[in-house]
Amino acid sequence: MGEVYFRDTHKRRWRNMPKIADKYLQVDPWKVVEVGFDPGRNRVSESIFSLGNEYMGVRGYPEEGYSGDTLLGSYFNGLFEESPVTAHYKGIIKSLRFMVNAVDWLHTRITLDGETLDLAVSRFSNFRRELDFRTGIYTREFVWHTASGKDVQITFERLVSMKVSHLGAQRMTLTPLNFTGSIQVQTGLNLKVIHEDQQRCYWKELKQGEAKDIEGTGIAGILGETVNTGNRLFSGFRVVAPDAVTDELVQESCYIGRALTLKLEQGKRSTLDKLVVNVAEKDRTTPDDDLWLRGIELTARHTQAGFDAAAADQRAYWNQVWAESDIAIEGDPENQQGIRFCIFQLYQTYHGDNPGFNIGAKGLTGEAYRGLAFWDTESYCLPFYIFNNPKAARSLLEFRYRTLPEALKRAKELDCEGAFYPIATIDGTESCDLWQHSNLQLHVGTAVAYGLRHYVKITGDKAFLYEKGAEMLIQISRFYASRGQWGQQSGKYGYFGVMGPDEFQLMVNNNCYINLMAKKLFEYTLEVLEAMRSEASADYDELAARLGLTEEEQKDWQNKAQHMKIPRDERTGIFEEHDGFFDLPHLDIHAIPVTEFPLYSHWSYDRLYRYDMIKQPDVLMFMFLYSSEYSLEEKRANYDYYEPRCIHESSLSPSIHSILAAEIGRSDEAYKFFEFATRLDLDNYNRNTREGLHTTSIAAAWMNIVYGFGGMRSDGELLALNPSIPERWESYRFMVTYRGTKLQVEVDQNQVSIRAMSGGVAEILVYGNLVNIDEAGIRLPLRKAVVQ
Repeated sequence: MGEVYFRDTHKRRWRNMPKIADKYLQVDPWKVVEVGFDPGRNRVSESIFSLGNEYMGVRGYPEEGYSGDTLLGSYFNGLFEESPVTAHYKGIIKSLRFMVNAVDWLHTRITLDGETLDLAVSRFSNFRRELDFRTGIYTREFVWHTASGKDVQITFERLVSMKVSHLGAQRMTLTPLNFTGSIQVQTGLNLKVIHEDQQRCYWKELKQGEAKDIEGTGIAGILGETVNTGNRLFSGFRVVAPDAVTDELVQESCYIGRALTLKLEQGKRSTLDKLVVNVAEKDRTTPDDDLWLRGIELTARHTQAGFDAAAADQRAYWNQVWAESDIAIEGDPENQQGIRFCIFQLYQTYHGDNPGFNIGAKGLTGEAYRGLAFWDTESYCLPFYIFNNPKAARSLLEFRYRTLPEALKRAKELDCEGAFYPIATIDGTESCDLWQHSNLQLHVGTAVAYGLRHYVKITGDKAFLYEKGAEMLIQISRFYASRGQWGQQSGKYGYFGVMGPDEFQLMVNNNCYINLMAKKLFEYTLEVLEAMRSEASADYDELAARLGLTEEEQKDWQNKAQHMKIPRDERTGIFEEHDGFFDLPHLDIHAIPVTEFPLYSHWSYDRLYRYDMIKQPDVLMFMFLYSSEYSLEEKRANYDYYEPRCIHESSLSPSIHSILAAEIGRSDEAYKFFEFATRLDLDNYNRNTREGLHTTSIAAAWMNIVYGFGGMRSDGELLALNPSIPERWESYRFMVTYRGTKLQVEVDQNQVSIRAMSGGVAEILVYGNLVNIDEAGIRLPLRKAVVQ
């Protein structure tokens, strides 16, 4: 395939982005389907066919064992290991924390006539695998042709329960096509897993054994512990195999399983079901024996109903998800599949059951980024949950409140006051060992504050704001008030020696995004405190006394907000990304050879910082976040300046550019950026899906449709919609919940229809006009975008 080209719709020349689609999956509106097995793409498929339920996740690896290229990945949210960092300078972290590869609870081996199945060496045909978004079940099937001449149709099915967070289920169906006889199956729980990044196993066994439930059925379990951090994991299972003629317990170091012999009859299907319960514990408050007993009890309780019951619960859960959160596109089957895949993976990654969890950059699908959560959570993921699952949105903010003590400690390490939230974390502590990111990227705290503001504005949840949010705002404001300085010549307040979201500009002064977001932080904090004085005076008095908040401190914040330096060329209206950016040497990014991308892998680190080239939106990011404060002319001027300088090396970049391109009338360009977002992993555009899914970019794809083509803006006093539609689409439909009212928005080539599905009447803006949306809804003519 050739390179993907963007045509410049506003009279610039053709320009290319070094992103090439690898289209090998079948297009289906409700499934991901792969027909035929390509060993070179196996790890990509393992990521795409991952399953999860927020509590745990498992890659789509072959459970029967595969000696080819594979990442046998099983992960649990919040379970981590750590390794020391040798540099011990003040402000540099002392250890790296990372999500640890855990128990292989799918472990299975199949032997027939002395030959063990392994798709890397075995003969097989009719390979097919699919992931059904409506059932949440991953199915893989093929015909195994043994060296002895026997043919067996094998179907594997698996699920990770969305109803019972501890439960995973596995079914194997064997159909002998040309023989009657016996086959050996061993299945169990394996703690001898290798964490690929460090090429070692981080687990030691504490206990293993077998117990009986009240019906006398055998339940086997194993309890393990991470070697450095002491995180513990219990895993227990039950096997149901009606055609088993022998069944023996197998116990080895860090492994427990069952060895079964199944009697097969030609043409007849034989099933083996395995139900597994996993219980992860990060702390040591529960004694090992008590954790073991709890694990055995949960295994007995949750595995008794069997695979079919778990599958029925799974279908019911996903039916509800699609009823509440589906995006339907007519006329574009590839992107219909793409956006449903995105929504499916977002719910698998997080749905708010546990406020102790966050969203890692790869979710629970791989080891890249070490399972760490970034500022992406509040900037890209949170909007999806605010409008689809407000309870989950609150839980994400609850995570930041729970980890506020760690943010307070981190600020002290950097000789500052207040709270400095980490750029990368699992449990609230900083886990990025690159000082230029962990020490200089100050914008995480403002992202948390913006996320809180956004959540409260859309949901009206002032109880959370006053009980927990206000405290976070005060401590974040204290950090920004202590970290900033006054410029000698400008007399303005700002931030020196920083790195903005762009990440291709190091140790700069007055990054425009950081300064503007800090200004908005101070203003919002003061607004909330004033509202508390009026609406919850007792709560305000208690909070102010507990934190030592004074009127003088608040006046200081107001003064710094009023005198914040915002670099901008007043003649053109273009914001300067940071002091001196306009004077940097210019580099024509279109002249960079495609073979040098990604630049991180081909250029020396310092070389990235020498030009007016940017990695991802920085100025354009805050113009999107505070869209209502800027005119179309201002957005157009800044887009025309910064987009040609952006190499989109971050997978988050295309969506924000697509949203702004749609708003300023560049519909063709908006659509081309959009295609990278919805199918980033399905088509492996960045050639790194093998490392795990781009979870936060998946969330940005949802934003791309709703904020981009839907024209939704949520930063003003009222929700605003300015819908448009790509030329190739017949129609599209999405849903959002706004202040308790569920709205459905449907757009075709002629009109826009909006109605309230539940929750009463919503007052919103549509094409700038104030309207009240009830169950009857409204219909308006579609306004065609003006090409600029």
